[in-house]
Amino acid sequence: MKNIIIFGAPGSGKGTYSEEIVKKYNMGHISTGDVLRAEIKNGTELGKVANGYISEGKLIPDELMIDILAKTYDALPAGQGVIFDGFPRTIPQADALKQMLADRGHEMGMMIELVVDEEVLMARLLNRAKEQGRADDNEETIRKRFVEYHSKTEPLAQWFEKEGIRNTFTWKGSKEQMLEDIYAAIDKVNG
Repeated sequence: MKNIIIFGAPGSGKGTYSEEIVKKYNMGHISTGDVLRAEIKNGTELGKVANGYISEGKLIPDELMIDILAKTYDALPAGQGVIFDGFPRTIPQADALKQMLADRGHEMGMMIELVVDEEVLMARLLNRAKEQGRADDNEETIRKRFVEYHSKTEPLAQWFEKEGIRNTFTWKGSKEQMLEDIYAAIDKVNG
């Protein structure tokens, strides 16, 4: 099974679709958001540093994320493929991920891009804040995260295009239809 990078704006469903793909294909799953939230909750030094960036709607420094990612990746069973959820978010991070995988004789595999209208994203994130009590999902921080996404992360889609691994899926109101389209693309790449 090839590795998958799931890509999209905050609230686009990266975590939701990752969970479904993991279940269907028995893949590993690395969610940088989950890893960072666990560090923050446990009060680790990394968590304290990361929380300073997250609370301001900023990205975690690349070196820090690559170190966390490599440690987490190496702990997963080899050969089953891994979904990278929430990483990379910048071109330097993508270059570093490509190199980290190449050092292990692995490839990125494919990128799944989730495209959702910003009004839908805002509603989803505000709803998630109510349901999960996530302090990083308030309207001001969400708007900062959108600005950060558009300026630093969105240009990465072209990098994936040049790598020949970009697969784009646009939200049309049905999770089931999105999953069906995503599964078809995964099966084609892995077929």
